[in-house]
Amino acid sequence: MYTDTERCERAVRSKDARFDGWFFTAVLTTRIYCRPSCPVVPPKAYNMAFYPSAAACQQAGFRACKRCRPDTSPGSPEWNVRADSVARAMRLIQDGVVDREGVPGLAARLGYSARQIERQLLAELGAGPLALARSQRAQTARVLIETTALPMAEVAFAAGFSSVRTFNDTVREVFALAPGELRGRAAPGAPRPATPGVIALRLPYREPLNPSNLFGHLAATAVPGVEEWREGAYRRTLTLPHGHGIVSLSPQPGHIACRLSLTDPRDLTQAISRCRRLLDLDADPVAVDEQLRADPLLAPLVDAAPGRRVPRTVDAAEFAVRAVLGQQVSTAAARTHAARLVTTHGVPVEDPEGGLTRLFPTSGALAGLDPGALALPGSRRTTLTGLVAALNDGSLPLGEGADREQARARLKTLPGFGPWTVEVIAMRALGDPDAFLATDLGVRRAAGHLGLPSTPAALTARAARWRPWRAYAVQYLWTVDDHPINHLPA
Repeated sequence: MYTDTERCERAVRSKDARFDGWFFTAVLTTRIYCRPSCPVVPPKAYNMAFYPSAAACQQAGFRACKRCRPDTSPGSPEWNVRADSVARAMRLIQDGVVDREGVPGLAARLGYSARQIERQLLAELGAGPLALARSQRAQTARVLIETTALPMAEVAFAAGFSSVRTFNDTVREVFALAPGELRGRAAPGAPRPATPGVIALRLPYREPLNPSNLFGHLAATAVPGVEEWREGAYRRTLTLPHGHGIVSLSPQPGHIACRLSLTDPRDLTQAISRCRRLLDLDADPVAVDEQLRADPLLAPLVDAAPGRRVPRTVDAAEFAVRAVLGQQVSTAAARTHAARLVTTHGVPVEDPEGGLTRLFPTSGALAGLDPGALALPGSRRTTLTGLVAALNDGSLPLGEGADREQARARLKTLPGFGPWTVEVIAMRALGDPDAFLATDLGVRRAAGHLGLPSTPAALTARAARWRPWRAYAVQYLWTVDDHPINHLPA
């Protein structure tokens, strides 16, 4: 969008928050870059330049605005919608792959050379993978500086910097303030929790957001010991690259309140990225609802509760296992089966608040499970063990950079994987906004109630007009049934 200068100028003059994260405005006279909704008086048109990313602004020599804090705007929705190599690279960078494995590791995951990835990102985003990762490290450092009492040296290494000097130089360059000055400015109103080791922050999103189905779904399907709903917040354990964590997420006006307890602060970037993906916070609900509302049969559902998101996952492999356990059984039965796996194979953790006791077992931990010990039909045991083997040997990549169509094709070759299981994994684990559960019982009942075709083939043909947002259409169709997944828990 940043190449459409006239449209960008209109968005800046109207201070339209819907475009935050889509592009950034650089002011040539002050050398500052802002989000489109910045509250200051807009500059003259000839003093504005537009960039596709904060990293591109920083590479061009601009610093972040202290008023609108553009580095904290929602991410671009393009990276969730698109499935090409640039989008996959961005999802991996957001998950910290460059910090952990370098650019060669990023390229290897995508199946390209490092030079090709560099060229593609530069052409589209105006910044290469190192610059994008550097921008992300700066934002992580800012969160740690403002919300914790960690010494600056610990902040530097936790944010992913190789030295304290590089950390100081980057913070000064990006924010035009020294790290100590950033902490001093934030001290009066910073959301610093009383509990040591807990990081409190706000996760922004584009409005509207309807939390009912989002948190209702997560709470209704919560696996005991791994997830819970407590005092208006969804809480769960996280398996992270350097250790584990516990997160608490609660919907608030204009943001999601997030409290993170991490065994290693180096995992902050990954934890934030996974929470945003879990809650689908980078979606563009206006674009989604506008297209779905164009169908007169869906319009009443959209108008009744706009802004529905697709509840996703913090761990694609975990969700795939849970999808198999949930085949052709009730929500309660699926939770029971998952809880048994967790009790037997999950790693114990300590939760200061109680309630959460274990991490969901990894595919490696499940590789040695005894199929005979599973209280499942024989066919589903075969399905589960086949899935675990494929996840464990790497032949079924489901991570942030996975190719969606290749993953679908591989899933279909596994025993016991029909259309429903493949599409629900595509929707929630792979993050495909166009995944469609034509065979789902709830979707078919809703279709019959609304006057839509109820057979899978006919319904799929009718749903073509909802593309590329069919996964969001599923969320609206599910509201026809009075099911706990549609209601925010008390």
